[in-house]
Amino acid sequence: MTQYDFDLFVIGAGSGGVRASRMAAGFGARVGLAEASRLGGTCVNLGCVPKKLMVYASAFSSATEDAAGFGWTVPEPSFDWTTLIANKDREIARLNGIYQNLLEGSGVRIIEGRAKLTDRNTVEVGGESYTAERIVIATGGRPFKAPIPGFENCITSDQIFHLEKQPEKILVTGGGYIAVEFAGIFNGLGTEVVLNYRGPVFLRGFDDDIRTTLAEEMSKRGVDLRFETMVDRIDRKGNRLAATLSTGDVLEIDQHLVAIGRVPNTGGLGLEEVGVELSDKGAVVVNEYLESSVEGIYAIGDCI
Repeated sequence: MTQYDFDLFVIGAGSGGVRASRMAAGFGARVGLAEASRLGGTCVNLGCVPKKLMVYASAFSSATEDAAGFGWTVPEPSFDWTTLIANKDREIARLNGIYQNLLEGSGVRIIEGRAKLTDRNTVEVGGESYTAERIVIATGGRPFKAPIPGFENCITSDQIFHLEKQPEKILVTGGGYIAVEFAGIFNGLGTEVVLNYRGPVFLRGFDDDIRTTLAEEMSKRGVDLRFETMVDRIDRKGNRLAATLSTGDVLEIDQHLVAIGRVPNTGGLGLEEVGVELSDKGAVVVNEYLESSVEGIYAIGDCI
């Protein structure tokens, strides 16, 4: 009889954690999987899936504008934010259910709650301790919080999908694909959009022709691009916000989306206490086999 509760214990039910759990269970391993939120991780719940649904929604505004030129008679379109969000939530709940069925069908035991390592073979979840011969950290990443005065008044991509009301005007800070996509989404949905970025043009690392052409096209569609511009502070002003830019301009907005990067989601897991080496950014340091500095503890995905 084995001395451990599980052969493998996985922390995090995102793309990597779910796959690792199912594959291991398929080979006959006894697998436990802890998840503090919804199954599917960032991609399903707070990333790819809901964002692409919003991209599709935002594309209809330009499509209806072009319809008349192709012989279509289209009545004046209107958009309802609450309907989009409700249908988005319904689709994500459906996907959560699929993930649960796949995991349980593979023989994986799903344990709800935030996990923490107490030693190299023990994980605590919700006051209960579980032992495992091997442990996999698959906790992904989280949005980086900007060190600017008034950041508590801002939102990140984690909150953007759950706004109760569509903002009339939004400031998007960042120059990566997340910031650029959301600027395009809200512009397509009819929100007034300002995007600021500290560099000369967004999407650093992409082809220069793509970057400059996209900037020109977004400007043509009404996105107010403020390059080589920082946000100095955010203040609450009644029901709205006042964003003070490095240029001295003060923008009155409804929401400020900060999308300036992501960092490994490794805080509070007890990793350092059990000897797992982390980088200066909090990423788990692994070898070529994805094993950490502690034998038997592995890490995969955005947390490495």
